[in-house]
Amino acid sequence: MDDATVQHILDLNRQFYQTFALQFSATRQRLQAGVLRVIQTIPFEGEVLDLGCGNGELAKELASRDFRGHYLGIDQSAEFLAEARHKMAGKRNFSFVFADLTSATWHSSLPAMSFEVFMALAVLHHIPGSALRRQLLTAARTLLSPAGCFIHSEWQFLSSPRLQSRLQPWEKAGLTANQVDPGDYLIDWRAGSQGLRYVHLFTEEELAALAKESGFKVYETFLSDGEGGKLGLYQIWKRV
Repeated sequence: MDDATVQHILDLNRQFYQTFALQFSATRQRLQAGVLRVIQTIPFEGEVLDLGCGNGELAKELASRDFRGHYLGIDQSAEFLAEARHKMAGKRNFSFVFADLTSATWHSSLPAMSFEVFMALAVLHHIPGSALRRQLLTAARTLLSPAGCFIHSEWQFLSSPRLQSRLQPWEKAGLTANQVDPGDYLIDWRAGSQGLRYVHLFTEEELAALAKESGFKVYETFLSDGEGGKLGLYQIWKRV
């Protein structure tokens, strides 16, 4: 995928989340079963970095479980961050920062500290191109303590006939299938009004390769969520 196509897709997704932030957040007011499972692995007095933290539901759940460490959430949606800060008002060990994770310098404004856990739940599949994903993960790895772990989830939308019916031709976004990578899809949004998002379908083999390229190894993999419990692919990685 060339740089112009990457930028086109980033602009597409950025516009989607600016336009549909309130509608999208309304559909994300509870945590999926897989998220509740991985939360149990988080040290409750540790340092947690949540990439693409969204509207603060994960932070809210941690607080309800008496999380006593420090949680830092990052997102590029001002609307999501405003909602997250409102939910966590008064919780001094929870903080939120605006940053574009696709920028090479996204981590430069973060406090000088190391994290025991960093998370990217339903994030990587919205980042186009293997180079950009490696850039993000390589940077995040430098913020992770030697014994720390990376927890992420990826949407397995082809497991659902309903979601398959929402896939759209790339021409609707001003692109062609030849311009994007294998596993790249365009999916529509129908709540309230229509929109388009880029999403990548990861395989376990592809994720294993990405882990190796980024200085990690895959420690655990499981499926959870949605129809048949197969709409979310979760993994826990550790530093090599």
